[in-house]
Order: sequence, then C-alpha cells, then structure tokens
Amino acid sequence: MKFIKKIVHKQFLKKFAKNQPPKYGSLNKGFTEQEVQLFFRIIDNPKLQLLFSYQAQLGIRVGEAVRLNIKNIDFQTRELTIKSEKSNTLDTLILPIPLFRLTLEFLKQNKKRRETSMGYLFFKEDGYYSERNEQYLSKDYLRNRFRHYVQKAGLDRIYDSSDETNYDNVPRSLHRLTTHSLRHYAITSFSKQTNGNIILTAKFARHRATAVTLTYISTTKQELYNEIDKSFSLRQQNF
Repeated sequence: MKFIKKIVHKQFLKKFAKNQPPKYGSLNKGFTEQEVQLFFRIIDNPKLQLLFSYQAQLGIRVGEAVRLNIKNIDFQTRELTIKSEKSNTLDTLILPIPLFRLTLEFLKQNKKRRETSMGYLFFKEDGYYSERNEQYLSKDYLRNRFRHYVQKAGLDRIYDSSDETNYDNVPRSLHRLTTHSLRHYAITSFSKQTNGNIILTAKFARHRATAVTLTYISTTKQELYNEIDKSFSLRQQNF
C-alpha cells in the first residue's frame, strides 16, 4: 500500500506541483578540466578508476558502463560496441589508445575474477548486492562510490533540493556533479577538440538530435566573458 501511495504522490507532483526546483540553466553540470583531474587523483580503486575513465573519455552512461562485457570489445581494432541505454540501439566507438592499454592491464590483473563473472568488465564486488543478482556492479553502488570520491576531493556542491520523489516530503539534495557529469565532460571535451563540429559531436554522444547534444556542451564563465570582451572590444573601435 505504501508503495502505491508513493507512486501516486510522484505522479501528482509531476502534474500539479508548482514549487519545483528551477532548471539549472547555465550552471555547468559537467566537470571542468581541473575538477576531473582532481577527481581521478582521489580514486583508489583500479576498477572504478577504469570505469569512470570510460565515462569521462567516451561519454558512456552509467547504466551502459556497468554492463560492458569483454565480448563488446574488438581487441584487433579497439572498437567498442555499446547498446545505448536511451535508444536501445547498437553503436560503436573506438577506444583511445591509453584507455585501451588500461583495459588490457586491468583484464590481465583480474583474469580469474573475470572468468567467474560471465565476462563482465566491471564485475561486482564480493558481498555486494547487484541488480537482479547480475555479475556486474549495481548503479546504486557506483553512484555511492562516486559521491564518496567527489566529497573526498572537495568537489561536492548542492545547488538545490527537490521533494518530487519522496513520499514523506523530505527534501532530496541536488548535487551539481553526478556520474552523468562525466558524460557532460566527455561531450564538451570532444566538441572542443573538433572545433565545435556539432554533427560529429552528436555522433560521438550517440544523440539522434543535435539539439540534445547542445545541452551537454558547457563553457566556463571565463571563456564566455573572454569571447564577449574580444568581440565587442574589436567592434568598439569602429563606433
């Protein structure tokens, strides 16, 4: 009964609640370059270091990352096949050479454990719960470890709160950095490396619409201000 009430309450808030937290607008939900370097320096678990690297370099969603299997990797071409969580389609990306080498080293170091986990790259920790008793890490476990490392790195920031998923109306903190922030970072970094090629970036992000990709690409406040300064300083000379 309590479960049913919780669902009804959630649907009511979606449809009628007026005091929803504001959308984050220009708030950068992705890691900056300095933040991502600090974050990775803090991680003391090789498996999580590798998993988060897949997210930060290839923009893989957390649900896609935990299910990666060695059968998804072509070790001759470095090609990775991904079943996209949102569109339920199969896409391919190439593993950057440093990430590929890290993967090979991790597989070498964990050969016996991998063989007992049905080939899942990110096998679950002994004694920990996994979704439907699968052999890979649970998303909740991963999110908890992510929050631990973000807090340890001094990067945690709460920008608002929400009660839309809580039956007892206890506010839920909204953190600027989540596991999805690594996807934001990857897409933004790729966009910068390709000089803003939105078509190529959308392909990298596995988005069907470029408009969605644009919501992931972040610029720092200083980058924006510098461009405003450069643009209007030049024009001012002609006024």
